[in-house]
Amino acid sequence: MYPAIARESVQPDDGNAVNLWSYVQGRGEVLTFLTYQHASLAFQTVLVGTVVAVLIAVAVYRLPLASALTLTSSRVALTIPSLALLALLLVPFGLGVVPSFLMLAFFAALPVIGNAIVGLRSVPATVVESARGIGLSRWRILLTVELPIAWPVILTGIRVSTQMIVGVAAIVAYVLGPGLGSLIFNGLSRLGGANALEMALTGTILIVVVALVFDALLVLLGRLTIAKGLA
Repeated sequence: MYPAIARESVQPDDGNAVNLWSYVQGRGEVLTFLTYQHASLAFQTVLVGTVVAVLIAVAVYRLPLASALTLTSSRVALTIPSLALLALLLVPFGLGVVPSFLMLAFFAALPVIGNAIVGLRSVPATVVESARGIGLSRWRILLTVELPIAWPVILTGIRVSTQMIVGVAAIVAYVLGPGLGSLIFNGLSRLGGANALEMALTGTILIVVVALVFDALLVLLGRLTIAKGLA
């Protein structure tokens, strides 16, 4: 899914420390590639997590007990340390992309599950009854009435999930996963050495930039897809 990047390719050159701008200028190609990997991994895991979360919400939102248990479970699951889950996934899947993807997709789904259930359950019963009264089937009501009305709440969960995942994705470098975390890990492991601080700062700043770009795109998506009466 992602080509492995050799550790040597993100190691700074030996010599005197240079300022941050000089460090970035000298490594534009590598930084662009790592940023692309990070953004792509975050996008794919949030997409998969959102699809799974919405499917789970659709399956349980009409059942009070099941929806309550699902909401509670999703909130409790958020307290699981991401690094601990990543370490557990090393046993069956080894190093690399697979444990990284599974861990991020798992956490990406959690905020969306809660918002999707709350959004679907908040659809006015009178609206559902009116749709049923004109002969719409249960699935037509779900797709054309309930999900569109719940979409603003679901999108809020997606925004929260995306911001969280873009940050958490940095730790997948611990298992040789792709992305900007390799810069931060390598920089912190070499503090006091040449370019170590610049390396960690560059990775951190680029992660913030990726998070801001994703959030802006989701805001734009909301303006394009949310009806004015629901905004």
